[in-house]
Amino acid sequence: MTEIRHEQMRIGGEKVDTEARLEVRYPYTDEVIGTVPMGTAEHARRAFEIAANYQSKLTRYERSQILQRAGEIIGEKREYLAKWLTLELGICHQHSIYETKRAQDVYQFAAAEALKDDGEIFSCDLTHNGKARKIFTMREPVRAISAITPFNHPLNMVSHKIAPSIATNNCMVCKPTELTPLTALTLADILYEAGLPPEMFQVVTGMPADIGDEMVTNPNIDIITFTGGVPVGKLIASKAGYKRTALELGGNDPLIICNDLSDADLDKAATIAVAGATGNSGQRCTAIKRILVQESVADRFVPLVVEKAKKIKFGDPQDPATELGCVIHAQAAELFEKRVYMAADQGAKVLYDPGRKGALLPPIVVDHVPHDSELVMEETFGPIIPIVRVPDNDEEVMRISNSTDFGLSSGVCTNDLNRAIAYINGLNVGTCNIWEQPGYRIEMSPFGGIKDSGNGVKEGVIEAMKFFTNVKTYSLPWPG
Repeated sequence: MTEIRHEQMRIGGEKVDTEARLEVRYPYTDEVIGTVPMGTAEHARRAFEIAANYQSKLTRYERSQILQRAGEIIGEKREYLAKWLTLELGICHQHSIYETKRAQDVYQFAAAEALKDDGEIFSCDLTHNGKARKIFTMREPVRAISAITPFNHPLNMVSHKIAPSIATNNCMVCKPTELTPLTALTLADILYEAGLPPEMFQVVTGMPADIGDEMVTNPNIDIITFTGGVPVGKLIASKAGYKRTALELGGNDPLIICNDLSDADLDKAATIAVAGATGNSGQRCTAIKRILVQESVADRFVPLVVEKAKKIKFGDPQDPATELGCVIHAQAAELFEKRVYMAADQGAKVLYDPGRKGALLPPIVVDHVPHDSELVMEETFGPIIPIVRVPDNDEEVMRISNSTDFGLSSGVCTNDLNRAIAYINGLNVGTCNIWEQPGYRIEMSPFGGIKDSGNGVKEGVIEAMKFFTNVKTYSLPWPG
């Protein structure tokens, strides 16, 4: 087994420790692989004070260079980052490598966007009350941003918060989840190595009970950006008061299989379905959580899904040949397995289930899932492949799809452009992808949900940069 990493918090350029430690475990074996400090509200308070009092003077060019270099260092340290992603999260090595590449994209896009000035100019001689003036806009950083990040993407999710923050000259304090904190600390060191002043990115670790409130209520915070579960997101919203919040919450994303598909198309759709349900061990808010297949093609489609699911090599996450590793811990795996059995009690048919071992949950294919069962109404955050048979009536399919509390992403497989447009217009979601997984995006495109999936603030590098700034207008006499 690997050496145990004993990490410290990164506060104001110092490595800060505590006597009490928090253990980080490898989900596959449940062994301790690292420890981090059990931080307190006092640690977060100090970090926010440093952030609020530091005024970055970095030029656009300097910010762009730091971001560019950070992406390069991630590439250079790819194997090290992937190794620790696999150890703390339990996803397979292949999925960890993919995450490092996504994170590189985030820094590359942010480096490019940092060079752009999106200020506007308004002439004031446009009306009968006109004046010889011009109004200009510019964006200014806020004082301090609080970032609270989840376990499922320890590198990419943190990157999606810090890269736009650097691009806009902001200072951020990040509290990664206690389940996967090691990668965020490595990332902080990568950013410092790339030239980032340490005041601009600080990392505090600990339990939500000890440090969570301070990350929301500290008076120095201007903006809170949170990615995670719905109950915590709503709690943050209730405590944040007047502060701006970006809440990126859960999803219950459908892949809709329409009845106009040929056998070859159904095969293609089955490939999308299985990959979308099992990528990152199904631990993505945009993973496929329900496959809604229209009745007249279901009998042709389902065997293709089973065939593809059976080909997935699951097991030891560190084996480079493994295609599916663990979920975050055995309790989560147990809950998702339980939901499968509950659906079976309601009449669903389990077609493939090689058996769970601790946190190692194989791809489980379940057909005839009632669309109101807990398995598909709640966010089942694992590699379950639930198939819901729905009527050959698109309006009814949309009604079923829209019947959960979530509204994040969706995918639709159809070759009929009119139907595709009807689904894009009719699904109550933040994203609708035709012939692609619900989660498909590039790291720059707007991303976010509605309803219980989020408060409508989009992420993605460009949108986050807008959210992390205040627009100032100024005007000047402009004799024309």
